[in-house]
Amino acid sequence: MQLKLDALDAHLARPLSPLYVIASDEHLLALEAADKIRKTARAQGLTEREVLVVERSFKWGELLAANQSQSLFGDRKLIELRIPTGKPGKEGGQALQDYVKALSPDNVTLISLPKLDWATQKAAWVGALQQAGVYIDIPLVERTQLPAWIGQRLAAQRQDADRQGIDFIADRVEGNLLAAHQEIQKLALLHPEGKLSFEQIHDAVLNVARYDVFKLNEAMLAGDTARLVRMIEGLKGEGEALPLVLWAMAEEIRTLLKLKSGMAQGRPVGALLKEYRIWGPRERLMEPALRRLKLSTLQQALQEASQIDKMVKGLRAKAFAGDPWDALLQLGLRVAR
Repeated sequence: MQLKLDALDAHLARPLSPLYVIASDEHLLALEAADKIRKTARAQGLTEREVLVVERSFKWGELLAANQSQSLFGDRKLIELRIPTGKPGKEGGQALQDYVKALSPDNVTLISLPKLDWATQKAAWVGALQQAGVYIDIPLVERTQLPAWIGQRLAAQRQDADRQGIDFIADRVEGNLLAAHQEIQKLALLHPEGKLSFEQIHDAVLNVARYDVFKLNEAMLAGDTARLVRMIEGLKGEGEALPLVLWAMAEEIRTLLKLKSGMAQGRPVGALLKEYRIWGPRERLMEPALRRLKLSTLQQALQEASQIDKMVKGLRAKAFAGDPWDALLQLGLRVAR
């Protein structure tokens, strides 16, 4: 059974199912969901807890033994299985399928996984877990969703802020949801319930953002120049490898150029996006960017990327002498604008 995260509280008001699976790369939300299940398990009489972590030396017989062994006092038990890689292997996959066929009615099993890739989601062991238990797939909180998420968290502690204040928090904690949670909790400690001023938020919230090089293209496609500048400066400050940042940006420009060339030949945008396997949030950003950008702009941008690559390798071109990070920023701004 698939269960959305926002339906978990209502679900936990009933007797627990014998099996829960949490799959997510959003560590804060996965931890909170697991904590709710643990708390409910204790309330429903599962006083013993056994934690197993799948590492290199892990023996899958330990999982079967945990399910079959009885507590010294006959108490019901919560069994936690953590698979940090999301790859149990052939032996583990078969062990999981065997395990869910013989779930003990006296125990509750909680399995924690990272976000599974498309191929792994099709594996037989994943299907067995989904059929036998409650499967909670928690997606990442995307940058566009972050202000609403922050607003909800503030409301939960009976505080609120205007859009300027919420956007300020979002800018400072981008890519770091755990830090966002901590900063919001700090506001509850520093200030009473009610409306928070921008000055109160500004003075309290630290710059704890973690910038993802592969999210940089979102700012470029959306034409969000302020975020683009902030992210490039952040990546530089974090010591990110310049060749990786340039490669990610150049690949996006190359894709835009292919799409724009196809449009110039009269091909529909939808068919082109499908051909190049572009979907989800990126698809929604791509179409407005294609309308905004000229074919000549993209051709020139790709040439600039080639020149910056020479700068990175120490082969300075006369027209592109200077700081390669600054050149990279100018390249991003050319596409964003």
